Amino acid sequence: MAHTNVLLREDIDDLGARGEIVRVKAGYARNYLLPRKLAVQATASNVKQIEQERSALLKKEAKEKTTAEEQAGLMKSLRLSFTRKVGEHGILYGSVTSMDIAEALKERGYEIDRRRITLREAIKETGEFTVPVRLHREVTVELPVEVSAEGGAKAATETTAAAATAPETGTESDAETTASDAEATSATAEEGGQEVGNG
Repeated sequence: MAHTNVLLREDIDDLGARGEIVRVKAGYARNYLLPRKLAVQATASNVKQIEQERSALLKKEAKEKTTAEEQAGLMKSLRLSFTRKVGEHGILYGSVTSMDIAEALKERGYEIDRRRITLREAIKETGEFTVPVRLHREVTVELPVEVSAEGGAKAATETTAAAATAPETGTESDAETTASDAEATSATAEEGGQEVGNG
């Protein structure tokens, strides 16, 4: 089967990075890469043009990588929170998708294509998650995402925690009361004994 060399204008998964010259099947180049301007034919006749374009692509690549690294540095302090209606066992009625995360990032001033948010499947339960966001082929930031129940999961947690500690507090209080009652009973018994003795 015929093959040809092409210069990649874009990163293509499982094929190569922008600026690389790769060998592919002629039909794949002719029917897919070239019409979509994802690559240009790398022939002996256009080698000079190819080198110029490759140089420009590599400069662009380096600039984009630097920008992505700067953006990653800014995003490291980010933490996204979502509130959803929850059914039994903490399962969400809706879900949190890559689109939701992209929208939340946009509100914070970060324009990120949702396809760069590598969420394998939508989040369908409450809890804390780490979602990788690929800013560049070589730059990925791990984004903390918290999903809580509508109506304030934190408040509910605090109430539960308070309820859990309440019996301990009550036990101490009851113990003190019991001790006081015992002292009072003892004192009364002593007084009663004196009265009987005097009578």
